[in-house]
Amino acid sequence: MTEYYTYAYLREDRTPYYIGKGSKERAQRKSQRTVPAPTNLKNIIMLKQNLSEEDAFKHEIYMINVFGRKDNGTGILRNLTDGGEGGKGVVWTQERHNLHRDRMLGNNYRVGRTLSSETKEKIAATKRGKILSEETRKKMSNARKGKKFPREVIK
Repeated sequence: MTEYYTYAYLREDRTPYYIGKGSKERAQRKSQRTVPAPTNLKNIIMLKQNLSEEDAFKHEIYMINVFGRKDNGTGILRNLTDGGEGGKGVVWTQERHNLHRDRMLGNNYRVGRTLSSETKEKIAATKRGKILSEETRKKMSNARKGKKFPREVIK
């Protein structure tokens, strides 16, 4: 059985700006978030631990209600829902729809740019499974260094 918890993201002045429910490393995960996680892991606190999913949702709803939401004028949190439902119930603006569409289309950084035939050949060779040069592998390795997140839950 998976154990759940509730957590808060804190501003530098230690006031919360986001309340969430998670399991495993959810609180520290930075990708696929509508509200960015703090860069300083000391600004992520566990509110309650060892909860069932139902109890974690109830606590998330309670805490969001206590602090209120900025988007509906009831408080200080950047949460987009009252909690208890994951991402369900979020109302997307047209701007957010457009950003999501662009991400899903992929390679949007290339829009309006033409690639040289040399660059096209390099991309094609990589996609055919050509072995990368030692220099390229070292660059890729160095780019990944130091990007892992701690697996233990911050107390």
